Amino acid sequence: MASVASSVTFKEFCPLYYLLNAIPTKVQKGFRSIVVYLTALDTNGDYIAVGSSIGMLYLYCRHLNQMKKYNFEGKCESITFVKLLSCFDDLVAVGTASGRVAVFQLVSSLPGRNKQLRRFDVAGIHKSSITALAWSPNGMKLFSGDDKGKIVYSALDLDRGICNSSLVLEEPSSIVQLDYNQKVLLVSTLQRTVLFYTEEKSVKQVGTQPRK
Repeated sequence: MASVASSVTFKEFCPLYYLLNAIPTKVQKGFRSIVVYLTALDTNGDYIAVGSSIGMLYLYCRHLNQMKKYNFEGKCESITFVKLLSCFDDLVAVGTASGRVAVFQLVSSLPGRNKQLRRFDVAGIHKSSITALAWSPNGMKLFSGDDKGKIVYSALDLDRGICNSSLVLEEPSSIVQLDYNQKVLLVSTLQRTVLFYTEEKSVKQVGTQPRK
């Protein structure tokens, strides 16, 4: 006897008006009114992070139903990538169109957690738009890639407030995805995918044919 197909349930998802209404559609810069575009997004169980075209990061706390704002000092430029991490402390990494990368260590109300907002900057290695970010699970390593193929490794010491960065790999085309686990960095570009072994500093290509 033919098996009866299981029933399919359709579910409609509504726009997050409580989130969108907390983000302005326009801002005033002198005599000019500038439209705010949403340019980057990441989520986890605690936060929803939204990057914007005016260089403002909007961070919505799901538990407290509160929206907070963080920005880069100086020139307002579009945020191109955001990446959240929940480990011992809550961290969010942000990349911009000119290659700036910053890490915000968020304030927590839990005992023994961080009580003061801190920011770490990846100093001037990237010169073009950030296209990918990847954390190590413990928040001590951050990898950033840009549209010129550069990948930068940043070692963070949250207790001492130190961030040391260095260029670890250059690919001939734009980075489109990064993922890190167990001392291996997965790198996808417009042309190929490779595994970068961070301790041996060796590269192994996945597959043999270039992407078209």
